[in-house]
Amino acid sequence: MDIVRISALRVDAVIGVHEWEQRIRQPLVLTLDMATDIGPAASDDDLSLTLDYAAISERIKALIEVSRFALIETLAERIADAIRDEFRVTWLRLEVRKPGAVAGAQYVAVVIERGSA
Repeated sequence: MDIVRISALRVDAVIGVHEWEQRIRQPLVLTLDMATDIGPAASDDDLSLTLDYAAISERIKALIEVSRFALIETLAERIADAIRDEFRVTWLRLEVRKPGAVAGAQYVAVVIERGSA
């Protein structure tokens, strides 16, 4: 199994359980690992035979742009569902960080794994 990683993707989201959080955009930082077989793409030097990390990043940004969530857990599930369905990813691990969510902490995060490798 090979892994394609998108690391520290920064996006602004309407996210949070407090009323004031639903009126502003807050930064999130995402890291996404996806299982794939890079052999065919590497052999033919062909992007269409691997995971297009630029397209996946844009899809994540587009999903977050039009959404509102109370919980980063819900956001993580929606992202995982979209990536698995639209890009035929059989396994992924996603970390969603919310910087500054708790006083004194650099960030809080949710890490989920979905599918099988």
